[in-house]
Amino acid sequence: MKGVHQYKVIVHWTGNRGRGTTGYADYDRSHIISVENKPDLLGSSDVAFRGDATKYNPEDLLLASISTCHMLWYLHLCADAGIVVVSYADHASGTMVESPQGGRFTEVTLYPEVTITDSDLIQQAIDLHILANEKCFISNSLNFPVKHEPKCTAN
Repeated sequence: MKGVHQYKVIVHWTGNRGRGTTGYADYDRSHIISVENKPDLLGSSDVAFRGDATKYNPEDLLLASISTCHMLWYLHLCADAGIVVVSYADHASGTMVESPQGGRFTEVTLYPEVTITDSDLIQQAIDLHILANEKCFISNSLNFPVKHEPKCTAN
Protein backbone atom coordinates (compact mmCIF):
# COMPACT_ATOMS: atom_id res chain seq x y z
CA MET A 1 0.00 0.00 0.00
CA LYS A 2 1.32 3.43 -0.95
CA GLY A 3 2.25 5.58 2.02
CA VAL A 4 2.59 2.72 4.50
CA HIS A 5 6.01 1.19 4.98
CA GLN A 6 7.04 -1.78 7.11
CA TYR A 7 10.53 -2.39 8.47
CA LYS A 8 11.97 -5.54 9.95
CA VAL A 9 15.04 -6.05 12.05
CA ILE A 10 16.38 -9.08 13.88
CA VAL A 11 18.18 -8.56 17.18
CA HIS A 12 20.05 -11.57 18.51
CA TRP A 13 21.56 -11.45 22.00
CA THR A 14 25.05 -13.00 22.01
CA GLY A 15 26.04 -12.19 25.58
CA ASN A 16 25.26 -15.41 27.45
CA ARG A 17 28.48 -16.26 29.31
CA GLY A 18 27.12 -19.70 30.22
CA ARG A 19 25.00 -18.62 33.18
CA GLY A 20 22.38 -16.52 31.40
CA THR A 21 21.02 -13.61 33.40
CA THR A 22 21.61 -15.13 36.82
CA GLY A 23 22.81 -11.69 37.98
CA TYR A 24 23.19 -8.19 36.56
CA ALA A 25 26.97 -8.60 36.25
CA ASP A 26 26.80 -12.17 34.94
CA TYR A 27 25.96 -11.50 31.31
CA ASP A 28 27.35 -9.50 28.43
CA ARG A 29 25.24 -6.88 26.66
CA SER A 30 26.49 -7.91 23.20
CA HIS A 31 24.04 -8.45 20.39
CA ILE A 32 23.83 -8.51 16.61
CA ILE A 33 21.43 -6.27 14.70
CA SER A 34 20.50 -7.74 11.34
CA VAL A 35 18.48 -6.41 8.44
CA GLU A 36 17.99 -8.56 5.36
CA ASN A 37 20.59 -7.91 2.63
CA LYS A 38 22.58 -5.49 4.81
CA PRO A 39 25.75 -5.90 6.87
CA ASP A 40 25.22 -6.82 10.51
CA LEU A 41 25.84 -4.23 13.21
CA LEU A 42 27.52 -5.31 16.41
CA GLY A 43 25.74 -3.80 19.36
CA SER A 44 26.03 -3.51 23.10
CA SER A 45 24.84 -1.15 25.78
CA ASP A 46 26.60 2.08 26.64
CA VAL A 47 29.72 1.66 28.75
CA ALA A 48 27.85 3.31 31.64
CA PHE A 49 25.54 0.28 31.61
CA ARG A 50 28.23 -2.41 31.47
CA GLY A 51 28.52 -2.30 27.69
CA ASP A 52 31.32 -2.64 25.18
CA ALA A 53 32.64 0.74 23.98
CA THR A 54 33.71 -0.77 20.64
CA LYS A 55 30.13 -1.61 19.63
CA TYR A 56 27.13 0.51 18.69
CA ASN A 57 24.64 1.15 21.46
CA PRO A 58 20.95 2.08 21.14
CA GLU A 59 21.71 5.70 21.99
CA ASP A 60 24.30 5.93 19.19
CA LEU A 61 21.83 4.44 16.74
CA LEU A 62 19.00 6.78 17.76
CA LEU A 63 21.24 9.81 17.29
CA ALA A 64 22.48 8.46 13.95
CA SER A 65 18.89 7.88 12.81
CA ILE A 66 17.90 11.45 13.63
CA SER A 67 20.97 12.93 11.96
CA THR A 68 20.77 10.85 8.78
CA CYS A 69 17.01 11.31 8.35
CA HIS A 70 17.47 15.07 8.64
CA MET A 71 20.36 15.00 6.17
CA LEU A 72 18.43 12.99 3.59
CA TRP A 73 15.43 15.33 3.77
CA TYR A 74 17.71 18.35 3.64
CA LEU A 75 19.51 17.12 0.52
CA HIS A 76 16.15 16.40 -1.12
CA LEU A 77 14.86 19.89 -0.32
CA CYS A 78 18.05 21.52 -1.58
CA ALA A 79 17.87 19.57 -4.83
CA ASP A 80 14.24 20.66 -5.28
CA ALA A 81 15.20 24.30 -4.55
CA GLY A 82 18.10 24.32 -7.00
CA ILE A 83 20.70 24.56 -4.23
CA VAL A 84 23.72 22.44 -5.12
CA VAL A 85 25.21 20.84 -2.00
CA VAL A 86 28.75 19.57 -2.49
CA SER A 87 29.54 18.68 1.12
CA TYR A 88 27.55 17.82 4.26
CA ALA A 89 28.76 16.70 7.69
CA ASP A 90 26.92 16.68 10.99
CA HIS A 91 28.40 16.44 14.48
CA ALA A 92 25.15 15.62 16.27
CA SER A 93 24.86 15.39 20.04
CA GLY A 94 22.12 14.24 22.36
CA THR A 95 21.36 14.39 26.06
CA MET A 96 19.89 11.42 27.90
CA VAL A 97 18.89 11.75 31.54
CA GLU A 98 18.54 8.72 33.78
CA SER A 99 15.58 8.49 36.13
CA PRO A 100 14.05 5.88 38.42
CA GLN A 101 11.78 4.96 35.49
CA GLY A 102 14.81 4.25 33.28
CA GLY A 103 15.65 7.49 31.55
CA ARG A 104 14.97 9.34 28.33
CA PHE A 105 16.51 11.65 25.80
CA THR A 106 15.68 15.25 26.60
CA GLU A 107 17.05 16.85 23.45
CA VAL A 108 19.23 16.40 20.40
CA THR A 109 21.15 19.11 18.59
CA LEU A 110 22.32 18.74 15.02
CA TYR A 111 25.34 20.74 13.87
CA PRO A 112 25.26 20.35 10.08
CA GLU A 113 28.13 21.90 8.16
CA VAL A 114 27.08 22.35 4.56
CA THR A 115 28.97 23.60 1.52
CA ILE A 116 27.01 24.78 -1.49
CA THR A 117 28.10 26.17 -4.86
CA ASP A 118 26.26 29.54 -4.84
CA SER A 119 26.97 32.06 -2.07
CA ASP A 120 23.75 33.94 -2.92
CA LEU A 121 21.76 30.93 -1.66
CA ILE A 122 23.41 30.54 1.76
CA GLN A 123 20.50 31.95 3.77
CA GLN A 124 17.97 29.87 1.87
CA ALA A 125 20.15 26.80 2.43
CA ILE A 126 20.27 27.51 6.17
CA ASP A 127 16.49 28.06 6.30
CA LEU A 128 15.81 24.68 4.67
CA HIS A 129 16.96 22.96 7.87
CA ILE A 130 13.69 24.02 9.48
CA LEU A 131 11.65 22.37 6.75
CA ALA A 132 13.86 19.28 6.80
CA ASN A 133 13.16 18.91 10.51
CA GLU A 134 9.42 19.25 9.91
CA LYS A 135 9.52 16.52 7.27
CA CYS A 136 11.94 14.10 8.96
CA PHE A 137 10.15 10.83 9.75
CA ILE A 138 12.34 10.15 12.74
CA SER A 139 12.08 13.63 14.30
CA ASN A 140 8.31 13.45 13.86
CA SER A 141 8.30 10.27 15.94
CA LEU A 142 10.14 11.68 18.97
CA ASN A 143 8.89 13.16 22.23
CA PHE A 144 11.80 15.57 22.68
CA PRO A 145 13.06 18.54 20.67
CA VAL A 146 15.58 18.31 17.87
CA LYS A 147 17.48 21.57 17.55
CA HIS A 148 19.71 22.76 14.72
CA GLU A 149 22.79 24.94 14.60
CA PRO A 150 23.70 24.82 10.92
CA LYS A 151 26.67 26.40 9.20
CA CYS A 152 26.75 26.98 5.49
CA THR A 153 29.53 28.14 3.21
CA ALA A 154 29.98 28.35 -0.55
CA ASN A 155 32.96 27.32 -2.62
